[in-house]
Amino acid sequence: MGRTATLTPISSGIGSLHDEEELSILMGQYQGGDREAAAALVHRLSPRLYRYLATPHTQAADVDDLLQDCWMRIHRSRHTYRAEDPLLPWVFAIARHTKLDAYRRRRFRRTKEQLVSTVPEPPPPAGTSPERRYPELLTLLEKLPASQRDVLLMLKVSGMNVEEVARATSSTAGAIKQRAHRAYVKLRELIEKERQR
Repeated sequence: MGRTATLTPISSGIGSLHDEEELSILMGQYQGGDREAAAALVHRLSPRLYRYLATPHTQAADVDDLLQDCWMRIHRSRHTYRAEDPLLPWVFAIARHTKLDAYRRRRFRRTKEQLVSTVPEPPPPAGTSPERRYPELLTLLEKLPASQRDVLLMLKVSGMNVEEVARATSSTAGAIKQRAHRAYVKLRELIEKERQR
């Protein structure tokens, strides 16, 4: 691979063409065994993946574990990435499967385990992340069907475009637009109900 990429953070914004090109170059270098490129990818993509994997009912330590699991899957599957394809849909497809598998494991454990008592969740520490600034919005997002919630998180939190989300979810752009529209309508209804309380 004759391509090289600068490993400094870019200023062109999340989801930009320049960003996608740099990420694809870094992935190609990572596939070739470049440790600096791997570290740069982790540095650049982890915040987006963390926001996608986090839910209001998930402890920070569990999200950290999910993120680590996601990166292990990316590492094991890195040979399947094709340089001519955008990287973000490929990465978020893996993240989506990581999240789904974790949900299935939790659900299975709940059916097999009997809780003696429930430990109250600690209040979230002060910070500036969207998860901490808008907990009520994330609670409303939890009320959406998983497919609609995932689409909104990928589009609005992770900065992916409709085509990238379609690839990540093995769907069509039209279906993604429809899910997003339905999610917006449902969110508006939920927000109205909250205001009337």
